[in-house]
Amino acid sequence: MSQLCFIPLILSLFLGSITLSGFSSSTPISASLEDQVLQIIRNHPEVLIESVQSYQQRKQQERLQAQQTFLQQIKAAPVSVIGNSPTIGAAANKIVLLEFSDFQCPFCAQAEPTVGQFIAKHQDQVTLVYKHFPLSQIHPQAESSAHAAWAAQQQDKFWEYHNALFAQQNQLGEALYLTIAENLNLDIDQFNRDRNSPEAKAAINQDLELAQRVGIRATPFFALNGEILSLPLKISAMEDILLSNQ
Repeated sequence: MSQLCFIPLILSLFLGSITLSGFSSSTPISASLEDQVLQIIRNHPEVLIESVQSYQQRKQQERLQAQQTFLQQIKAAPVSVIGNSPTIGAAANKIVLLEFSDFQCPFCAQAEPTVGQFIAKHQDQVTLVYKHFPLSQIHPQAESSAHAAWAAQQQDKFWEYHNALFAQQNQLGEALYLTIAENLNLDIDQFNRDRNSPEAKAAINQDLELAQRVGIRATPFFALNGEILSLPLKISAMEDILLSNQ
């Protein structure tokens, strides 16, 4: 991208309070205006740095605010957050363990045994909710495995499929997706239709958009009863949150 394309952003950061709604990345910028802006930057680089830092801080505050609002929503209105996502554990949804995960993420796989132990122990109190967050830019099988798991969900076998994917994470690919489906006695024709359907893509994208909207940047992400859990997960810390809500 040419330097000219950044001029509107530089102007908006540098001038801050001046409205520059007329500028866009495709707006023609006169040579004289470009020269003036660049000269100001050369003469006062510290002001540009301060403007960029201010912009970053504002974005960080907005991200934290959005995340805090989301965490409060998990606690106050869990059903609105759960939507059509797969769940396991307590049916009442009073205490929710929310997970954003990627089937090809090694850190997600490492967290799964702890999650499983915790839910097995507290399944009468806690509802585990799974949200898809495939990091396709770095995990080439993340999206296709998410689609396959979504298809298994349509036949009420999400968690069995989920467990099989994580257990064989180093073999993710077309052959494994079909093998797991066959082992779970899924209707293969329906499985293939579902995982390649617009509905599958829309469901995964909905989870992705939610994660991005609330500022989740990496996997795995866990929140228990509205509190973000530190990684690596520790059952003792999770049980402390449970005790504090009894």
